[in-house]
Amino acid sequence: MEKLVIHGGKQLNGEVVISGAKNAVLPLLAATLLADGKMTIKNVPRLRDVNTTIKLLEGMGVTVSVDDDYNITTDTRSITSYCAPYELVKTMRASILVLGPTLARYGEVEVSLPGGCAIGSRPVNIHLSGLEAMGASISVEEGFIRAKAKRLKGANIVMEKVTVTGTANLLMAAVLAEGVTTLDNAAREPEVTDLANCLNKMGAKISGIDTTSLRIEGVDRLQGVEYTVLPDRIETGTYLAAAAITGGKIKVLNAAPSTLEIVLQKFRDAGALITTSTDWIELDMQERILKSVDITTEPHPGFPTDMQAQFMAMNSCARGISVITENIFENRMMHVAELMRMGANIRLEGNTAIVAGMPDLFGAPVMATDLRASASLILAGLAANGKTIIDRIYHTDRGYEKIEVRLQKLGANIERVNG
Repeated sequence: MEKLVIHGGKQLNGEVVISGAKNAVLPLLAATLLADGKMTIKNVPRLRDVNTTIKLLEGMGVTVSVDDDYNITTDTRSITSYCAPYELVKTMRASILVLGPTLARYGEVEVSLPGGCAIGSRPVNIHLSGLEAMGASISVEEGFIRAKAKRLKGANIVMEKVTVTGTANLLMAAVLAEGVTTLDNAAREPEVTDLANCLNKMGAKISGIDTTSLRIEGVDRLQGVEYTVLPDRIETGTYLAAAAITGGKIKVLNAAPSTLEIVLQKFRDAGALITTSTDWIELDMQERILKSVDITTEPHPGFPTDMQAQFMAMNSCARGISVITENIFENRMMHVAELMRMGANIRLEGNTAIVAGMPDLFGAPVMATDLRASASLILAGLAANGKTIIDRIYHTDRGYEKIEVRLQKLGANIERVNG
């Protein structure tokens, strides 16, 4: 099994180009199921989850081609199946995103109940109740969601909880429904906005984009288009954190600063000098003191849960005491025990972690428990004295493209090894 080996203590400096957003490209690939004919998605990151989605679409009979730049073209005219099997869905819960578009376009769908990172309960009841409100007949049996609808009907849907995948799924279902659908308490994450913009380019009629209330006027068909994925704000934040925790200076290119406002403010609060333009961000931590910052995760535009673990790693070796409260997923503190193996001083109280910054962290064998936990361990390893070995890095490959290669170019002593 592959592992990452890090010899810490190296200051990171230089430039890194940010990939397309993982959390945007997966719903965009699902949205290609709505298109008549061919559709091309550009700025696609080379990730394990993207490869899983390609296999899922191909398993449904969709023709998928990938060029040398990893632009993905799909053609739904060859589709033969409306089933997302357990073998693929168990590895990536974003597979649930084929539920809405397949049902809306083809009138039936069968999707295995999802798996993915073990970071807490993420029930699909909001997806299902929304589809039922639009007239779908749904059963859950033998581990599968089975849904049918001759044609979905517009409905007024108030989601009981803000959910990104739920908003995306119902949005994709509603664009082909008969009549008008409203989605209230909708997620405002940039990746949802990206999906809505793409659907409108395909011919959908969505208004209220980037608000908590979406209005969708159903249309009869959508056309295939070319669409470019927005930059990955979490990858951006992770590389900025790598510079901050090592006292370095980096510029991230092909970034979207407007999607990271609260995160950038937290970096400033931590003592970093932040400079931005329309498509790049520079963080300078040279000759500056890293300070602890309090974090409370909230739906966008609040602090993203996907950056919580990275800031916990920073706080572990920052000056002062911080309080980190996780409000999105109830089981997203599994990295705490691993960070403590490296000398971090953390006390857990329910969904809150109290972190007392230590002058030094120490390399140790650790294990990644989920995607963002793996990022926090990499950051801690970069700052630690000695050698850190990170196991189960397949989690890392779900969300970061060639992370060790990019960190090497910034000056890190990191390598991927087998065994």
